[in-house]
Amino acid sequence: MLYIQSVLLIWMCYFAGFPVDGEVTETDLSEELPLCCCRMETPCSGESLSQTEHTCMATESVDGLRSVLKHEMMRPSNTVHLLVLCEDHRAGMVKHQCCPGCGLFCRAGSFMECRPYGSISHRFHRGCASVIKAQSFCPHCGEDATGAQEVTVPKTVSNPVTVPKAEPVLPSVPAVPAEPAKTSLESILMGAIFKEKVINMTQRVINIFVPVDGKDPNYLMYSQNKRTPLHAAAAEGHQEVCHMLVQAGANLDMFDEEQRTPLMDACENNHLDTVKYLLRAGAALSHKDIKGSTCLHLAAKLGHYDVVQHLLSKASKQVNCQDDGGWTPITWAIEYKHRELVLLLLSRGADVNIRDKEENICLHWAALSGSNDIAQILLDARCDLHAVNVHGDSTLHIAARENQLECVTLLLSQGADVNLKNREGETPLDCCIYNSKVWVSLNTNKKLTDARRSRDSHREKVLSRDISRGYEAVPIACVNGVDSDSCPDNYKYVPDSCVTSPINIDKDITHLQHCVCTDDCSSNTCMCAQLSLRCWYDKEGRLPLEFCQKEPPVLFECNHACSCWRSCRNRVVQNGLRARLQLYKTQRMGWGVRALQDIPQGTFICEYVGEIITDAEADGRENDSFLFTLDNKVGDVHCIDARLFGNIGRFINHLCEPNLLAVRVFTMHQDLRFPRIAFFSRKPIQSGDQIGFDYGDHFWKVKSKYYSCQCCSPRCRHSSAARAQSLERLASPAQQSGAHTALTQS
Repeated sequence: MLYIQSVLLIWMCYFAGFPVDGEVTETDLSEELPLCCCRMETPCSGESLSQTEHTCMATESVDGLRSVLKHEMMRPSNTVHLLVLCEDHRAGMVKHQCCPGCGLFCRAGSFMECRPYGSISHRFHRGCASVIKAQSFCPHCGEDATGAQEVTVPKTVSNPVTVPKAEPVLPSVPAVPAEPAKTSLESILMGAIFKEKVINMTQRVINIFVPVDGKDPNYLMYSQNKRTPLHAAAAEGHQEVCHMLVQAGANLDMFDEEQRTPLMDACENNHLDTVKYLLRAGAALSHKDIKGSTCLHLAAKLGHYDVVQHLLSKASKQVNCQDDGGWTPITWAIEYKHRELVLLLLSRGADVNIRDKEENICLHWAALSGSNDIAQILLDARCDLHAVNVHGDSTLHIAARENQLECVTLLLSQGADVNLKNREGETPLDCCIYNSKVWVSLNTNKKLTDARRSRDSHREKVLSRDISRGYEAVPIACVNGVDSDSCPDNYKYVPDSCVTSPINIDKDITHLQHCVCTDDCSSNTCMCAQLSLRCWYDKEGRLPLEFCQKEPPVLFECNHACSCWRSCRNRVVQNGLRARLQLYKTQRMGWGVRALQDIPQGTFICEYVGEIITDAEADGRENDSFLFTLDNKVGDVHCIDARLFGNIGRFINHLCEPNLLAVRVFTMHQDLRFPRIAFFSRKPIQSGDQIGFDYGDHFWKVKSKYYSCQCCSPRCRHSSAARAQSLERLASPAQQSGAHTALTQS
């Protein structure tokens, strides 16, 4: 540990000697105050100097003289005579450590320090500041001296140092001060304690950590998995060293051999302050390493609660990000039994039913690790008890195979199926150790289950684990607990609308209006947002409460011609289905769709997908039950027919009190004739609720002669009873008119 720390400090001392590129130009005295000549030197005369001239002419306010190494002469300003300087003082003058007013080197003691360029400091004495019209200016750069700070550097034990000109040049190591200063990073570096054994090995390790030119802060250390100095500093939590490296030009997002960034190293090693600094400095949170892990994955895996909490406050959308194995941060927290972290991730929106590459969900991993308390938390969060993976194993299979008695007991108490067989034909009872406590528990439950089977003949059956066949990011199961009907198969599931006849959709990228945003496209300057009147999506990707539901505006999302990132705020519908939905057989309305999670208002649910056809072609189709008119008011009228090709949207039923809102959205093209129809929640939806939208009065005007609405809402407008009342109200005025005529005639 001391070895790495020492090398990092040596590295930073080396960077402190960087010259600033550029030339000093002469300008008007009243504008720039060009007293400083610290970077100028006279040409070498080529003549040998006498022995007396081999003495360094620098004078410090504390230290003495040193031997000369170069014959070039320099001066801090035009008011000070030319000086023959040793290499040490020459480097100090280049770094503006010599006061232009008096010519004394400000290397120890108290002096003023001006920092106009970040890490570059200009030193001078308070009385040597340039004064024009009663205002003080820095004699180096001419900046206002009121911003300069008084600093104190303790006196060090000074010894003559002779440094050869061979490269790379190792900087001199400062001696240990009597009382280390703690007010600045420079004081920390000057006061660092270098043990004798570290100093002796410095020359050997400098060849490993420093490139040939000695000035690249992004140098890849091949012996350290191609890490940079910033990786090493972040991994050790040296926030101050990270700052100096960043100021010297270190790239915050450099990858090592495993595609890890310095921020990932800081997160993995639980250095919260360093994580906060790197994020403030601009480090990206979206990077993934060679295994697809983000910073959130690495911190969650090791249970770093504070780091995870801070990362979520900066990028809450990454809470459900999956690595190459399909695992989310909460999956790692569950496997390593970090209970409090699981609760934190759940509170920030972690989805417990996201499937990994083998279609395991969070409850599978809780059963594997034997975390009974975490399994209970997941069940309370509506984690699917009956989910099975690609091997056909349920969570009960996993718990039984791992001999996790407490988990088995919990799962059985919640209704886990003890008779469910996996692809090998094994039940959970077949997976456990014979005559073990787990076996006894499962066997007892099996006998009780078999005794109830006759009464449960109409129990809800899982007909398909995913009707989308993997085309959607979230699987959509199909269940039936009403009759013996199988999963609908009289259509082809497609995730996007398609065409089966010649229809010309303008998808020319040069015709797209696009933005040039460099932020997250949430500002009013975004061109795409201006097309939609404003950016309607909040940071969670939801529509705000003030979004007009009566006449929803048309939304224009950012497209592939935009300059913004794929993860900007103005991209929601194009990211596809994210809500957990289920196709199920209803008691009255045939197949329907229900939510398997609580859904806040304004959340994107799904899209209505099917064939895009002309209105004339729609009129010729025999079955018009799945038509959705693209009421675009521009050009020819077109429809979406989901009869033969469609997605989960084709099964959404009519509700007289709908909880879905249809919104026209443009994403990959802006041909106004063909908007995408996106469904958003118009109010909060509870888990288990059926979702539906209003088919419209025109639909029921045609279809009411064949069937009536079965939504059973107290405000149902299209039920048989409501239709009878409507006919009665229409007939009443005619009857009253006839009675009035008869009375008049009599």
